[in-house]
Amino acid sequence: MHDFFDLGRHLSPEEKTVRDTVRAFVDARILPTIGDHWERGSFPTELTREIADLGLLGANLHGYGCAGLSEVGYGLAMQELERGDSGIRSFASVQGSLVMYPIHAFGSEEQKQEYLPKMAKGEIIGCFGLTEPDFGSNPSGMRTVAIEDGDSYVLNGTKRWITNGNLAQVALVWAKVGGPEGEVRGFLVPTSTRGFEARLIHKKVSLRASVTSELILEDVRVRKDAVLPGVRGMKGPLSALTAARFGIAWGVVGAAMACFDCAVDYAKHRVQFGGRPIASHQLVQAKFAEMLTQITNSQLQVLEASRLKAEKKLRPAHVSMIKRHNVRAALEVARVCRDILGGNGITLEYPVMRHMCNLETVFTYEGTHDIHTLILGQEVTGIAAFE
Repeated sequence: MHDFFDLGRHLSPEEKTVRDTVRAFVDARILPTIGDHWERGSFPTELTREIADLGLLGANLHGYGCAGLSEVGYGLAMQELERGDSGIRSFASVQGSLVMYPIHAFGSEEQKQEYLPKMAKGEIIGCFGLTEPDFGSNPSGMRTVAIEDGDSYVLNGTKRWITNGNLAQVALVWAKVGGPEGEVRGFLVPTSTRGFEARLIHKKVSLRASVTSELILEDVRVRKDAVLPGVRGMKGPLSALTAARFGIAWGVVGAAMACFDCAVDYAKHRVQFGGRPIASHQLVQAKFAEMLTQITNSQLQVLEASRLKAEKKLRPAHVSMIKRHNVRAALEVARVCRDILGGNGITLEYPVMRHMCNLETVFTYEGTHDIHTLILGQEVTGIAAFE
């Protein structure tokens, strides 16, 4: 593993233990089978409890059975999971940041006690229902509504591109109360509720080892105590997305490292042109120099962002920068590594093409590259260019 600036010297003993433990788990339990799962389009559900047993679900939350890791420790865990596969990190990220975090931050005490300990153990899996077929980058335009009816709300709408949708026992659904112009609220909806349906999305050529679903809500009735009481408006879903994007920015460093290490090893052993390894050629070495710099830049950004987060100084614009930079850097690294491997780069015998395809999705989910560009543009100029 490449740590050119020896950033490991800044890690606490606990953080090093987290990194090494999750790395060993990925090597032993994920890497031997993930290529087969990716090819079949299946998620390794047999690993969910093992991931939970390592404390990786809601890992940086405190109390309620959560591990309470430091922000760096959490980031390193996401890095190592995504070194295995983006789909594995997405599973943990959605569970911890998009579902458990809003319950932890905005839920009632009863909701926290009901859900968080079981979610930390992997006994309850959650999904996050925000994106709709017609509203992705503009989630506030959502059409899902919740109509008050006595002591209940009745939800109708459709959510799409929902990770963990067909695995989940509870969906955190964001809907407008009263109608299309209503206030956005979060609803904890058991997926066994009448009128709720999760439909698998098939024919993906990215994130194939991840469960991606469409959620259909037709007259889904939930009690009023299903509403998260501590947040109103778009602050709820957007704060959850900020938490998840932080983990993404760490995670993709792992994908880049996996591709880089594979390409370096390959180039040292691939012999061409008179018996010399291709690693001895200037063009190949130039590619490695650039990729090493990109990976190091990414490591520095997430480490500093983690310090800011621990000091409660991390702002959404900071997270936009690290998500935007690190995903683009990881995708570029994967593409160059695929080139270095030549024809072998497209096979699942090597991890590079799998990571490259996955990163094409990570490039656009939870805020597209262009949307994060505009967020940073607004930060610089004070002028919103979204519309």
